[in-house]
Amino acid sequence: MSNPLNLTVPEGTPFIDFTREFDFPVDAVFEAHRDPALVAQWLGPNNMKMEVDHYDFRTGGSYKYAHSDESGTYGFTGVFHTVRENEFAIQTFEFDGYPDVVAMDYMRFEALEGNRCRLVGHSVYPTQEARDGMAASGMEEGMSQGYQRLDTLLSAR
Repeated sequence: MSNPLNLTVPEGTPFIDFTREFDFPVDAVFEAHRDPALVAQWLGPNNMKMEVDHYDFRTGGSYKYAHSDESGTYGFTGVFHTVRENEFAIQTFEFDGYPDVVAMDYMRFEALEGNRCRLVGHSVYPTQEARDGMAASGMEEGMSQGYQRLDTLLSAR
């Protein structure tokens, strides 16, 4: 079963919030966010290939990866500031196409009844313009497609 992504883009604030439930336990969803081999299988839009340069999902770790399709390659970098096993992560997020615009992303992994999980995210952008650009970039569709692939990946495990 695929659960919907609930994305909220509050008017007049430089934030984007989301929630997404998974029919899998917290530890499985967390591991799929930690393991670079798994991340490469689900993160991003369906029509893009992902290459991971490095991905160290731990406090003080960092990442660099790229999505590519026939129209080009799109790089992303960031730092994992805080990672608490099966519970919480804070990371920066920077798209190479907009250097100097760094978002701060917060993710909570919440256990639900029935061995399920809710992922709750809050992204903070440096300006309203940066937030609006991200919201208009196709972010919602790419996140929805990625989480659907994550459902499929976790179902197969």
